[in-house]
Amino acid sequence: MWFRAGLFCVFAIALALASAVVGHVISYEFATKVGASSVDSILNVLASSMLAVTTFSLTAMVSAYSGATSNITPRAVQLLVEDSTAQNALATFLGSFLFAIVGIVALSTGFYGESGRVILLGGTIFVIATIVITFLRWIEHITRFGRVNDTIARVEMAALKAISAVNPPCFGPRKRIDIPPGATRIYLEHIGRITHVDVAVLYEVAKDLDGHIALSALPGVMANPARMVAWTSVRPDKKQVERLRSAFTVANDRAFDHDPRFGLVVLSEIASRALSPAVNDPGTAIAVIEAGTRVLSAIVAIEESADEPCIDSVIVPPLSFPELLEDFYRPIARDGAGLIEVAIRLQKSLAALAEAEPAARADCAAAAAEGLTRAMTAMTAEADRAQIARIHRRYWS
Repeated sequence: MWFRAGLFCVFAIALALASAVVGHVISYEFATKVGASSVDSILNVLASSMLAVTTFSLTAMVSAYSGATSNITPRAVQLLVEDSTAQNALATFLGSFLFAIVGIVALSTGFYGESGRVILLGGTIFVIATIVITFLRWIEHITRFGRVNDTIARVEMAALKAISAVNPPCFGPRKRIDIPPGATRIYLEHIGRITHVDVAVLYEVAKDLDGHIALSALPGVMANPARMVAWTSVRPDKKQVERLRSAFTVANDRAFDHDPRFGLVVLSEIASRALSPAVNDPGTAIAVIEAGTRVLSAIVAIEESADEPCIDSVIVPPLSFPELLEDFYRPIARDGAGLIEVAIRLQKSLAALAEAEPAARADCAAAAAEGLTRAMTAMTAEADRAQIARIHRRYWS
């Protein structure tokens, strides 16, 4: 944000210098016709109004963050903070204020007369046009910024981007790779969430070792000095161990960039909040189920179209498909067990995933059976229990 605002300030300084240096080439008659003398009042209006608009925009953004924290989920706020449209609008308004201040200071020096003011007036008109375009976009954007549907779409998009960032893109059942005797285990000294694994660095170290490096932790895992994150059958030296550790980025909180499981967890949190007795919004939960189905379908599609193998000189464990189903469906099945519309949508969602990937049918069937059990226990109407049982038999018998 500071970079965009700084560009306006640099532009204002360059414009003021240009007005003083080359302003004499413009005739006095032309400067009088275009009304260059009015640039003082225009800059004053710009300075006072842009400060108010910047304050208003900042207040609207903070209100959206607070609303998302209390009504949706705190984990989704970081996506709102990273919104480029909001940052660009705030930076433009603040930069316009700085532009006006610099222009007023330049005019007060008296270095140039009416001719030099023409250049400053032209730059001011350009800035005003930029403000108008940005403000119109900001008005259109603020009407949905931080709303539930907008946040769901942001989390879904973040999860889809994280799926494409997984290297290599593969998923499968829970797998446990036996560590050979004498293997060197790599541990991290910090406690926190792994947010990124630089596979390129691991490839370089594996090439130097002329061996394999196996990861045992993907982004999203809680790292600590007792948690092994990788191992290699070749004994590395101290420098190579430090390079292996440097490939892991550890932070206090999980991030969306390379952690598709986090996106699914946040989606399920949005649905759980919507299904709470205080909110009672099953429509939002259904929208979340549909968004999560699209994310899980994308994982299946990547697996089907992946050309590169999952095992090379760096062995990357696959995303555990059963754990993905648990992360997403279990909280929704628990909190929406008593609502027939949510239970039906959950059964249909799992059936769609099983249809897209026959190899995942057993895991989807297990999740559907768990959802049925919870629904049969929570529902009080016999008609609802009969309907959900009939839907389950239709897809899983």
